[in-house]
Amino acid sequence: QVQFVESGGGSVQPGGSLRLSCAVSGSSDLFMGWYRQAPGKQRELVGRISSAGGVTVVVPSVKGRFTISRDNAKNTVYLQMNSLKPEDTGVYYCNRADTPGPWGQGTQVTVSV
Repeated sequence: QVQFVESGGGSVQPGGSLRLSCAVSGSSDLFMGWYRQAPGKQRELVGRISSAGGVTVVVPSVKGRFTISRDNAKNTVYLQMNSLKPEDTGVYYCNRADTPGPWGQGTQVTVSV
């Protein structure tokens, strides 16, 4: 069974940066996505990355600020978040971008003054 373990979240001030990591076990070379769930809202796909490293950022508000990368040798996917805004606050998850499976615990990101 594929499992995802997210890490790297925290509390930052507006304008700060964070780098989230997603360790994948049970499979490799997956078409992966980063998702987020803001308080009181549904989970949304932030962006996705193919096994070859092709990246698509889905949420318009994060384009130019967030990027996704991966290290296939480590079976790890990253989300680099720059110029963070309070509206980026939420729990961030990784999962397959094509057919999401069981969700991990996610990692909390809080952006506030």
